[in-house]
Amino acid sequence: MNTVEVYSSPLCGFCHAAKRLLKKKSVSFSEINVLTNPSRKSEMIDRANGGRTVPQIFIGGTHVGGCDELYALERDGKLDQLLAG
Repeated sequence: MNTVEVYSSPLCGFCHAAKRLLKKKSVSFSEINVLTNPSRKSEMIDRANGGRTVPQIFIGGTHVGGCDELYALERDGKLDQLLAG
């Protein structure tokens, strides 16, 4: 299974929704809280090609995007394949 990284903030409803979907699918992920670790925000922006909003989700090194993109992958039946590698 590919590694999953989620850049997030505890104040972000979209972050909670994205993590809820991953947990529902029993996917373990590492979470980088950009609110408590502001130095990691510039890292997130670089990795996300300028994306400044949270969440920013990476699966196996591939930038998925945010919550909407994660749910779109699930809706299209492509998320499991991406998670599996």
